[in-house]
Amino acid sequence: MKTINATTKIATLLKEHPDALEAIISISSKFNKLRNPILRKLMAGRTSIKMASRIGGCSPDDFLDKLEPLGFSIDRSTIIDESTDKKQVPAFTQNMTAADIHELDVRAELESGKDPLNLIMKAVKQLQPGQVLKLINSFEPIPLILLLEKQGFESYTETANDNLVHTYFHQSKPNAIKKVDTSNTSDGWDEILQRFATNMETIDVRQLEMPLPMLTILEALDTLPVEKALYVIHKRIPAFLLPELTERKFNYRIKEVSDGEVYLLIYSM
Repeated sequence: MKTINATTKIATLLKEHPDALEAIISISSKFNKLRNPILRKLMAGRTSIKMASRIGGCSPDDFLDKLEPLGFSIDRSTIIDESTDKKQVPAFTQNMTAADIHELDVRAELESGKDPLNLIMKAVKQLQPGQVLKLINSFEPIPLILLLEKQGFESYTETANDNLVHTYFHQSKPNAIKKVDTSNTSDGWDEILQRFATNMETIDVRQLEMPLPMLTILEALDTLPVEKALYVIHKRIPAFLLPELTERKFNYRIKEVSDGEVYLLIYSM
């Protein structure tokens, strides 16, 4: 069984053992949210055991103790420097006024089992220069923080109590998403398609609203066997997805067929 430590992603645990989800949920009631498959898509691939411990108000050792009976090899040598988790208060929080703040409370959506991500991203897009999104939640939304950081947002989180967390988002670097050069990404398409012709999984995300195409693709990759490729039918080149694929050590090829029809082949490096 795979060796795990505080830096292991939740997606890896779920992929390695069918009982990992229930084991994680048993650690803290805050992890019940992982039963929501859409929320799980967002969190699992981006959240490490250390990060999840912060969300659940527990320690990485609590995770390792629960997962060890499932057969995981445990590495407790990873140094956990809690001081690195303490972020400085960003300047934007000192200068913002009540008129600058747009509040969004997503606790009701989460409690009803709904995914609030569309509401959050809609609110983010509606922010005017200088405005701040105040997200009211029941846990620190670390995966969302990481996602928006890539879009040029800085954040600050205040924990009022175990069930009330305020996270402030301010876009300090507009259009900060790294531009990916796609001019050569069709090279070798036919050869790679032939290589995986009998060892491929296919998903069609054209009818999904943003950001569900990206989340659906990442969830499929979380359980994709190393020897297989993922064939994606999309309606556009997914600019936010491509840097994420590189970060997760996936290769990809893109074939633009027409406006509104793009094919992707994604496979392990």
